[in-house]
Amino acid sequence: MKTDDIDRQILIKLQQNGRKTASKIAKELNLTVPTITERIRKLQESSVIQAFQAVIDPRSIGLDVTALITVVTSSSHNFKKVIENAKETPEIIQFFSTTGMGSLVLWVATKNSKTLEELLRDIQSWPNVTRTETQVILSKYKIGHQLPI
Repeated sequence: MKTDDIDRQILIKLQQNGRKTASKIAKELNLTVPTITERIRKLQESSVIQAFQAVIDPRSIGLDVTALITVVTSSSHNFKKVIENAKETPEIIQFFSTTGMGSLVLWVATKNSKTLEELLRDIQSWPNVTRTETQVILSKYKIGHQLPI
């Protein structure tokens, strides 16, 4: 879907506050509510807007350890199975296929260092995974997913 200036203005508003009503957006952009709701619907149907969700502080729900795990594989032979395993692992918040040393980078949240160690053992048992490299996140300074529209 090709977006125009009005779509981008709507996206900016929703990135700032995903719970902002179509009525408030319409008022701020000097447009009608049906115009805004129709545009949001089209943005969702075309996957420009992929989700609306709450951003939760992991520590507030007992997930005290967050980390980035680089997964190094010996080949791409079982890459689809590795992707399936990552999708099915609840501790993995997001993951990315990357260039460089590893083939995947996983962002994970676990209760403590023991559960992180257990997760690492599990990941290291996946097909063709030769090793992992882990960076424990000590502090977060910028949280959110706001794109520079």
